[in-house]
Amino acid sequence: MALLLTPSEPATLEVDVSALRLADLLAGLSRVTDLGFGMPLEHSVRSCVIATGLATKMGLEDDQVSDTYYTALLEHLGCIAYAHESALAFGDELVMAAAGSRANPVDRRDILTTFLGGVVQGRPILERGRIVAFTFAKGSRFIKDASLAICEVARRAAERLGLSPGVRRSLYEVFEWWNGQGGPQGLKADQIAPAGRISRVASFAALFDEAGGTAAACDAVRRRTASLLDPDIVEIFANNATELLERSRSGDPRQIILELEPAPVIHKSETELVEVSTVFADLADLKTPFTHGHSRGVATLACAAGVRLGLLGPELRSLELGALLHDLGRVGVSNEIWQKPGPLTSGEWEQVRLHAYQTERILAGSSALAPIARLAGMHHERLDGSGYHRGCKAEEQPLVARVLATADAYHAMTQSRPHRAALTTPQARDQLNKESTSGRMDPAAVAAVLEAGDRPGSSTPPYSSPAGLSPRELEVVALVARGLSNKDVAGRLRISRRTAEHHVQHIYAKLGISSRPALALFAVEHHLLEPHSWDVE
Repeated sequence: MALLLTPSEPATLEVDVSALRLADLLAGLSRVTDLGFGMPLEHSVRSCVIATGLATKMGLEDDQVSDTYYTALLEHLGCIAYAHESALAFGDELVMAAAGSRANPVDRRDILTTFLGGVVQGRPILERGRIVAFTFAKGSRFIKDASLAICEVARRAAERLGLSPGVRRSLYEVFEWWNGQGGPQGLKADQIAPAGRISRVASFAALFDEAGGTAAACDAVRRRTASLLDPDIVEIFANNATELLERSRSGDPRQIILELEPAPVIHKSETELVEVSTVFADLADLKTPFTHGHSRGVATLACAAGVRLGLLGPELRSLELGALLHDLGRVGVSNEIWQKPGPLTSGEWEQVRLHAYQTERILAGSSALAPIARLAGMHHERLDGSGYHRGCKAEEQPLVARVLATADAYHAMTQSRPHRAALTTPQARDQLNKESTSGRMDPAAVAAVLEAGDRPGSSTPPYSSPAGLSPRELEVVALVARGLSNKDVAGRLRISRRTAEHHVQHIYAKLGISSRPALALFAVEHHLLEPHSWDVE
């Protein structure tokens, strides 16, 4: 079977490792956070432009301006972390996030009209009643828990991205309220990092400017002054709103981001690019408990198969990056669909198919990652043209795309999904071989992936005990990370609920975290969700 990829073509897939500017990477990948938080695309980059201008108007030192720049660009970095819990509580977590970001939490009328009005629209009457009752009974606690989880995940992700301690602190504090009455930690006024306070004003300004222009932006931040927002920063924004907002609207926001990038310009090496990609892969996989670690697993499997097929240099590097980033577009589809236990409707299937397109468009937002955008977006294509999102046939699919699609399918088969249990290794092998004999998958790619699956690489470390966790605590980590309640953990391990709760609190204390998503990220980073002797499944 002829391959599209010829010796003269690999450069079309090659990332230019000599021009890996961190700002370019983050500007493109910030589309993940826009989609995951129900925001308009390029909201984050516009917020960054406004926030950086505000910090400059305030006469802040260069390091504080730099902290503001990265904090605003990544304000919603951890937004995907609470998608699972949000969907359970409100149905469509993307609608909930969009409505919540526009509602003023100190205005009861706005909660009723903007938030609840948006969330319950189109819902059955009983579901509306449940959501309204939940909001008034547990809404405040839910917001604090969600904000804390988002901030914990964002802080850890920023650390892995190599960002400054100031950025890490600001992302951890960005959802604190100026009056100290609503944030997850209860910080107040100047206790909150300046970059976080500035970014918060800029985010509201960008959001309402997108909806109604300068007047709407000024009105929105003023209605939140002295409650959510720093009054002094609001005043500086209002006095310079026209200039700041016009700057964020003029030309391509991504280009403006690069022009505003604080000195010294941060470049990333080829190795560091893989780590940046892994960070965003892990964040996207937090979307649902059953996908934790999926992108890492696909990358390991795909690269091992690629080596067996003789892929080298640019092709292998592109395959690794494409495998890590292939599922970024999942964040733009509601968990109400991903977590549905029954058959999907035709409309729901159309949304699922869009996630591959969304991945492609996210990566196209970075000049460094654009060369692999099409590859990453092809992970559901099939040789007979029955895949999506383009319906490409064999002659349009290079070998790297075939390997990626095969590795993704095999790894997904071995993970549980709401509509089915995880397939055993023999079952997954049989299914993949059927895909090969039917002409949907490349036989060489299938053989290489199955061989790689039989002989896992060395990326998974041997038994270890990170943070001094005991074998029993490692079992608990794996279960909690997958979304099980304390009651469910107790039943699975045949211990009392009180003992399970004690284990969970002890684990949180050891790790210095307070949320399930932060624990899930820790588990993925330390390979604790992969098959081990302590894994109870």
